[in-house]
Amino acid sequence: MKNKLTLRLEESLIKRAKKRAEQKGTSVSQMVADFFAIVDTESTEPKNDLPPVTASLVGIMKNSDVREEDYKTHLEDKYLK
Repeated sequence: MKNKLTLRLEESLIKRAKKRAEQKGTSVSQMVADFFAIVDTESTEPKNDLPPVTASLVGIMKNSDVREEDYKTHLEDKYLK
C-alpha cells in the first residue's frame, strides 16, 4: 500500500527535480522512492567498490588453513633470498 509523503524543499530544487524526472520519463515520487531504496540497501549491505575480478576473489580462501605468516614467508623467499 502506498502512502503520501510531504516534503518541504526549496522551489528551485523542486523545479530541477521535476525537470530531471521528465527527462528520465519518471515521476519525482518514483525518484524519491528509488533514492530511499538505495539508501536502505547501502545501510544493510557491505559496500563493494572493488572491480568485478577482485570482488570475485574476496573470501576465496576463507576456509583454508593458510595464515598471514605463510604469505609473509612466501614474500621473503621470493624477494629476499
